[in-house]
Amino acid sequence: MTDSEYMAQVDATLARVEEILDEAESDLDYETQGGMMTIKCENGSQIIFTRQPPLKQLWLATRDGGYHFDHNGEHWVRDSDGAPLADVLQHAFAEQAGEALDFTGL
Repeated sequence: MTDSEYMAQVDATLARVEEILDEAESDLDYETQGGMMTIKCENGSQIIFTRQPPLKQLWLATRDGGYHFDHNGEHWVRDSDGAPLADVLQHAFAEQAGEALDFTGL
């Protein structure tokens, strides 16, 4: 994957996450700045995405821990076990925001 393809994948992923959050029933605030997206849940916890261009990874920080994702040509998958980003996000938002959000396709 080239640098421009990587950046396009991250941008598309974060834009899709924003769309999903805008449709959420709970009050989830988010801010995107300098390659980082911070999502603030009603309970004060945060979910944070950061780009890692040198590694071509997307990093995710949740209350449960930090995770690194590689793009496999179709989806972002966790580098440690191949879990899809969509599944990890669904779990994180259920735990931290108390809401079941559908991140299928990320």
